[in-house]
Amino acid sequence: MAITSYLSQGPRVVIRHVRRQDYDELTALAQESAEMLSRWLGARESTVEVFEGYLKRFEQPTHEGFVICLRNTGAIVGGVNINNIVRGALQSGTLGYTAYASTTGRGYMTEGLWLVIQHAFVELGLHRLEANIQPDNITSLNLVKRLGFQREGYSAAFQCINGEWRDHERWAITAGMADTTARPTNQDQLR
Repeated sequence: MAITSYLSQGPRVVIRHVRRQDYDELTALAQESAEMLSRWLGARESTVEVFEGYLKRFEQPTHEGFVICLRNTGAIVGGVNINNIVRGALQSGTLGYTAYASTTGRGYMTEGLWLVIQHAFVELGLHRLEANIQPDNITSLNLVKRLGFQREGYSAAFQCINGEWRDHERWAITAGMADTTARPTNQDQLR
């Protein structure tokens, strides 16, 4: 059995970088969650070649890819990317994340995304993270609110999903804001 190196641990979940060996598990999770996710992410291919391209992105200094795993079993319960990392005077990145149908509503994403945010600010030295969310994706909006993100604006026709340009709300958090945001620790805060 391979030893897994985790980047950070919470009470119930851990985070680590996504890796080639995750293909089967991530593909199964995506298939079981296709109906739930298609509205927000669009239809996606799940071939080995597409996954290899996804992993290749994380070889660049502008992207980081993580999975959120249950601490006791190592099973994947979510994924988070930090995309479009800009260094220099900005020190910022854009978050993308996904939960899976079999584990939603349990607070794993709140706990795991908080760990990724802390990793981004402390280990990666970023100052700001942004999340762009469709206005009717209430679950995702509630997630970023719980974690201390502030709404900054509205972007019309921001991203093409399923052949249609979708509006998004722009939410952000800075390292200073995260320092003052209470870490979610109880069940009520995690959901």
